[in-house]
Amino acid sequence: MVDTWSSYMQQALSLALQGPRSLNPQVGCVIVDTQGIVVGTGFHQGAGTAHAEVDALASAGDLARGATAVVTLEPCRHTGRTGPCTESLIQAGIVRVVYAQSDPTKDASGGAGVLREAGVEVISSVCAKEAQEINKAWTHVQRTGRPYVILKIAQTLDGRVADESGGPTSITGPAAQLLTHQLRAQSDAVLVGTATAVIDNPALTVRLIDVTQQPIRVVMGERELPPELKVFDDQAPTMLLRERRPRAALALLGEAGITQVFLEGGPTLASAFLEAGLVDEVVWFLAPRLFGAGPISLGPLAAPVRLDVEQIQLIGNDVMVRGRIARTDEKQR
Repeated sequence: MVDTWSSYMQQALSLALQGPRSLNPQVGCVIVDTQGIVVGTGFHQGAGTAHAEVDALASAGDLARGATAVVTLEPCRHTGRTGPCTESLIQAGIVRVVYAQSDPTKDASGGAGVLREAGVEVISSVCAKEAQEINKAWTHVQRTGRPYVILKIAQTLDGRVADESGGPTSITGPAAQLLTHQLRAQSDAVLVGTATAVIDNPALTVRLIDVTQQPIRVVMGERELPPELKVFDDQAPTMLLRERRPRAALALLGEAGITQVFLEGGPTLASAFLEAGLVDEVVWFLAPRLFGAGPISLGPLAAPVRLDVEQIQLIGNDVMVRGRIARTDEKQR
């Protein structure tokens, strides 16, 4: 049964990606008639706009009656800025709802039960992993109350993140640098400490690919910063956090509406976030170079941190190891 709806769910997932990344999830929906023909499509276009199901129903019109709605997130059952999607689906005459990811929020979850009580057939968990990946940051915020943090480190074979000068040093090749810019573009904020901002003077912008909106540049720490630094140019917005505590910094970023943080700070900041249990994902580049001297990639940790490796890949001439931080207690997140 799942295989029957997978191709339609893939269409819905593609639609979801057309929506903006924000405090709201990215959701897509297709309406499929009894002959297997897609008669309506829709996606959520941002806070205050129609949800994906309502958008798709409007596209389908009267053809929605007796059809199946295939949607990437469990239809909501609550009234916020818009009405409950469950009611819209029932009123439109939808006889079956197929969804991927269950809604993790307290107010909106439970839509599947409402639909079943109304006599609508419900099929869940179709392409659930793909849907969860699209909204991993949003889902994380709903479950933990803080932004999702991706730590990126680039080091040489002997563990150095800079040469013996300690200043800005090229570590990885063009392919890894391109991927770094892609990861920046997928995040709401790029975070460094004041030491990195001064010593490396990075721009922290997305330059190697085209984007419609730059992530916010965030510099945390109590050190005074020279006004001529690149982070103060007009290429992207910048937020200064007069804060040295990682958890407090993330709380401030969460209040600003940031759901995903790309952490590119130096060894001290990386260790502080790891030590606090506030890193969720790691992207680690290993470059085939030996410096013999220079700062190492991490400072001391009180206890080892284990990674559930999801990907090991050759990126140009560099090796990337990517995975999630292994946790035994979900509350640590």
